[in-house]
Amino acid sequence: MVNYSEFYEHLKKEKKQIAERLEQLRARRQPLGERREGSPFGKREEEASEASELEKRLALEKKLRGTLAEIEHALEKYEAGTYGLCDSCGQPIELTRLQALPQANLCLSCKSRQAKDAKRAR
Repeated sequence: MVNYSEFYEHLKKEKKQIAERLEQLRARRQPLGERREGSPFGKREEEASEASELEKRLALEKKLRGTLAEIEHALEKYEAGTYGLCDSCGQPIELTRLQALPQANLCLSCKSRQAKDAKRAR
């Protein structure tokens, strides 16, 4: 039997770091319509730059929230005694996969099948 406690500790640290990063991003958010000091009001280039920056920040927040949800799911599985088992087939997830991605919830076979199905759905 594999001891997953190292993964658990890593996931807890990662969860804390991501939560802190999300909080930093939220704190830096500029309310819409509010201009920075010294920026010329109504300048199209500035607005385009701000819109692009906002779009990037929102995309990063979305990715971080998704990763945080995966980590929380993995922590719940650890506490329930099912960490390291595939959510789809119930077989053990490859140790090398967990070492690379401790929040993985699918074995390589199921993840590959999921990716192929998603590609076909497009």
